[in-house]
Amino acid sequence: MTISVTNSAAEHIASQLETRGHGLGIRVGVTTTGCSGMAYVLEFVDELKNGDEVFENQGIKIVVDQKSLVYVKGTEMDFVKQGVNEGFEFKNPNAKGECGCGESFSV
Repeated sequence: MTISVTNSAAEHIASQLETRGHGLGIRVGVTTTGCSGMAYVLEFVDELKNGDEVFENQGIKIVVDQKSLVYVKGTEMDFVKQGVNEGFEFKNPNAKGECGCGESFSV
């Protein structure tokens, strides 16, 4: 498995897809931005693009484009609630550092 999700993340993604009413899964990618250089990008997937890699974990399809795959290989996605805050956290073995706010990472 190149990218995986925890139970909490799988439940949250499944709930969001159900509320949305359609979609194949979730796309995980990276973009150049932020304090540390790269940030995660998440979006719903309605159709696959040429070159997409699809991983299925806990009934959730995770789609990653070829460019992003090298940066997210081995990553585990978690969905965490802390007080009134909630969101995805990434345990990425490729990340060498993160910015203080946790929004971006470096490799």
